[in-house]
Amino acid sequence: MKELLIYLYGLERRGIKVGLDHTKRLLEKVGNPHMRYPTIHISGTNGKGSTCAMIASIFREANLKTGLYTSPHLLRFNERIRVNGIPISDKDIIRFVNRYRNSFDGIPVTFFEATTALAFWYFEKSSVDVAVIETGLGGRLDSTNVLFPELTVITPVALDHRYLLGKNLRKISREKGGIIKHKVPVVIAPQNREVTHVLQGISGKNNSPCYFVKPPDTLKTNWEKIITQFRLNDV
Repeated sequence: MKELLIYLYGLERRGIKVGLDHTKRLLEKVGNPHMRYPTIHISGTNGKGSTCAMIASIFREANLKTGLYTSPHLLRFNERIRVNGIPISDKDIIRFVNRYRNSFDGIPVTFFEATTALAFWYFEKSSVDVAVIETGLGGRLDSTNVLFPELTVITPVALDHRYLLGKNLRKISREKGGIIKHKVPVVIAPQNREVTHVLQGISGKNNSPCYFVKPPDTLKTNWEKIITQFRLNDV
């Protein structure tokens, strides 16, 4: 297993390749497993991982066998790919890499492209009822954007990876909003005005039902009132 992980991480030397062509070619070799179960696709800058985890938890509570693909991992590579909260086994990683290693090198694919294909393959193998998929970088040209999801979700967008996604919020928002698909509903977290305008435009062009989420009142905290109360107590 250690040797295979060294090989997988070695694919990082190929850098980041913007585009979906290599991922599509690899998934064709694997049999396009991502087309065989419903998916929820999440992009954004802040809160992607926690949003994915919450959505997956809801599905599990509904007794649905749920796949979850997130990155990066905390301790072990296996954590990136889970079914009902249980990470993929070393045995399944070894089986996949050994079976498709020639394709990794022949196409060639990057680390994230290979990992994405592994996740999609494993979810099909596990017969999941639904899979929750987090983008790796951006959205429009991210390897995960080969999906045809039931729902897309965009968490708060901020300035990140400007060297790849764009130098301002407008450009970055276009990349993050690139996961919005034709007539597929999209749920959008609270955004600033510029981001909201961009995402509304993308959803409109795609005839996608667009739902903007407002923070629950129970999560709002009147910090000014609390601080004032502390000061009064100190008098």
